Amino acid sequence: MTFEPSDALKRVKPSATLAVTQKARDLKAKGIDVISLGAGEPDFDTPDHIKEAAIDAIRRGETKYTAVDGIAELKTAIIKKFRRDNSLEYTAAQVHVAPGGKPVIFNAFAASLNPGDEVIIPAPYWVTYPEVVRLLGGEAVCVKTDIGNGFKITADELAAAITPKTRWLILNSPSNPTGMGYSAEDLRALADVLLKHPQVWIMTDDMYEHIVYGDYKFATIAEVEPRLYDRTLTMNGVSKAYSMTGWRIGYAAGPVELINGMRKVISQTTSNPCSISQWAAVAALNGDHSFLDARNAAFLRRRDLVLDWVNQCEGLVAPTPEGAFYVFADCAGVIGKTAPNGTVIENDNDFCSALLDAEAVAVVPGIAFGLEPGFRISYATSDDLLKEAGVRIKRFCAALTAK
Repeated sequence: MTFEPSDALKRVKPSATLAVTQKARDLKAKGIDVISLGAGEPDFDTPDHIKEAAIDAIRRGETKYTAVDGIAELKTAIIKKFRRDNSLEYTAAQVHVAPGGKPVIFNAFAASLNPGDEVIIPAPYWVTYPEVVRLLGGEAVCVKTDIGNGFKITADELAAAITPKTRWLILNSPSNPTGMGYSAEDLRALADVLLKHPQVWIMTDDMYEHIVYGDYKFATIAEVEPRLYDRTLTMNGVSKAYSMTGWRIGYAAGPVELINGMRKVISQTTSNPCSISQWAAVAALNGDHSFLDARNAAFLRRRDLVLDWVNQCEGLVAPTPEGAFYVFADCAGVIGKTAPNGTVIENDNDFCSALLDAEAVAVVPGIAFGLEPGFRISYATSDDLLKEAGVRIKRFCAALTAK
């Protein structure tokens, strides 16, 4: 008897970022010296005070089921975080904790989307957004942005994308995959549009809030425009800033009715996040944040190193990210050229495949993020590896020949 996938499964594509990372692992296992710039996680370790809090929780016997969407202590820490960092006030009834950011998104959309409902997603986007929408029967309305606007959706583009079927807008700032951040002024312009369309809810993915550079000041839309507070789900987590990707804790705060619906969904899917991870997250949110300065300084140094060699490559160009740990390079200038192995570079997927074959450098093509031609470079790795990757990519670009 053959397995027949569901219609929902047929609508969903596997994660391209995970696929690239796995391919790099497979090549390394064969002894090939691969430099993988595909991973979306910090290379720093979880801070010791957070690990100790988890060990203490184990010793105290905090190893049982918890409330399905988070222990009271973690919800209190989240409330304090939103007040401290974002000037947003929430109650425990407005807070949802899940085993990672993806389940937060899934729970919110499962609680609110009906077949045919539209979700506006600026492209390039994190690969999961449109797939969750499609899995749940919604329509992903992907709005391609322009490098000239820093890959950020403009007020005019947003207004043009809204229809009577629009249910949500997703905003990710600083962005994965571009690292570009929406300023308070940017958000003000978008808010002015959204105020005219009361049927549209807003999901803000603020996972990279604490990884920012230079003069860029992080802002979130419910903070910028309080009149949108009642229809905004402000999402965050501990994975990026605290180097806790494997701990699997995401959280969000929003209107009670939505949070109640999300709680119903999680009660019948994953149930509670890991109890140990929740106590670690309490320590992360309530504890010392001084370690962020040194880590951000390292990320800034790496960002500038990558930008230096990307912009030296003929046919490549990249704007300067304001946060996160990614550079999104436009590779329109190499399309139509031929690689040393005879492959004609017809799109960004060809470019990335040929680069991996020729120079053993793994990056993720822009098509995976909904905008091509381009590719994402993660600089969450050592300076030495980034320097060597630059040597290899420059050599590869120099070896491309025109027709």
